[in-house]
Amino acid sequence: MAPTTRFRWFWWLVAYLALALGVIGIVLPVVPTVPFILLAAFAAARGSQRLHHRLLSHPRLGPMITDWQAHGALRRRAKWLATVMMLLAAALLLWLAPHLWIPLVASSIMTVVCIWLWLRPEPPTDPEPTAATAPPPD
Repeated sequence: MAPTTRFRWFWWLVAYLALALGVIGIVLPVVPTVPFILLAAFAAARGSQRLHHRLLSHPRLGPMITDWQAHGALRRRAKWLATVMMLLAAALLLWLAPHLWIPLVASSIMTVVCIWLWLRPEPPTDPEPTAATAPPPD
């Protein structure tokens, strides 16, 4: 997609800001990583082709971004990891929060996100070549 030069700086800024928040989310369990990385890829495609290429070629992030861009899909491992991290964050909030309403509100939001996450499709697996799709023998 060819970005307009008028808004290219805006998309560049959004891409790097989202990437920074995604990296912070790797360390802090209450900051989501995946949505910020996907936002960074979306914005980088419009503002920084170099960053977009680096994200797509990253060994950990690249397949996730490609699955999302091609199919709107998330891998099952990512869904499980996100679910477990949300459960740990909810337990931590319940233990440390000064008021009960804080973990209740946060847990409610995490529950909605978790439901949405599990409703997303999984990327298609590459099927084994069948006789119809296999190349003919020499």
